[in-house]
Amino acid sequence: MSEVVIIGLGQLGRVFAGGLLRAGRTVVPLNRGDDMATLAQAHPAPELVLVAVAENDLHGVLAALPVAWKPRVALIQNELLPRDWQTHGYLDPTVISVWFEKKKGIDAKPLIASPVAGPGAALLCRALASIDLPCREVAPGDSLLFELVRKNVYILTTNIAGLKTGGTVSQLWAQHEAFARQVANEVMDIQDALTSVRHDRDKLIAGMLEAFDGDPDHGCTGRSAPARLARAIGHADEFGLDVPVLRALAG
Repeated sequence: MSEVVIIGLGQLGRVFAGGLLRAGRTVVPLNRGDDMATLAQAHPAPELVLVAVAENDLHGVLAALPVAWKPRVALIQNELLPRDWQTHGYLDPTVISVWFEKKKGIDAKPLIASPVAGPGAALLCRALASIDLPCREVAPGDSLLFELVRKNVYILTTNIAGLKTGGTVSQLWAQHEAFARQVANEVMDIQDALTSVRHDRDKLIAGMLEAFDGDPDHGCTGRSAPARLARAIGHADEFGLDVPVLRALAG
């Protein structure tokens, strides 16, 4: 059977592992502390190498990935943009914008269908479909970029605005729409700068609201919200952006 290496067996990694097993693949795990070069020698030509580590660990893994694995890489991180893989010389990775939530002891819950692009897109969609998680293939390039930015706008706006408002995403929009739009606009300023593209803001807001409708009781904040705010302000500093609302939230 075809092999898929999964780097990182956290909550999301285990969801994908289950789907890939159901899709008839042999899953080869790489856990923290395992030697990547040794595993690559034993499994030099997997069908896919799914990098399922946290955002903060992504760049270290991409820099260390064995050469034979690089054309087979698939990425699933939040806050992901093309510059993250292009910095390390990756040209056409498989990339999925994950729109399901997985918490310990609770089944994965989809908000909307997860878009995926790249060489391994069909396999990942089959894997997710096998465990009843909706997925759709999109074209690399502009279509994928929009989907990545859309997810970033959703997660950054809800997490950052939620530091002030708390509550759920439906409450955020029903009770604090003006404030949420202020945060979203500053987040979109940052996304435009990071991608060197002026994105359609109405379309991004509509995409965010579609996800709100997919899970209206989704909580705005989590433990990662302060770190997301700090990263956003760091990106704003990189490009000389004011983002006064974000800076006020940071105190």
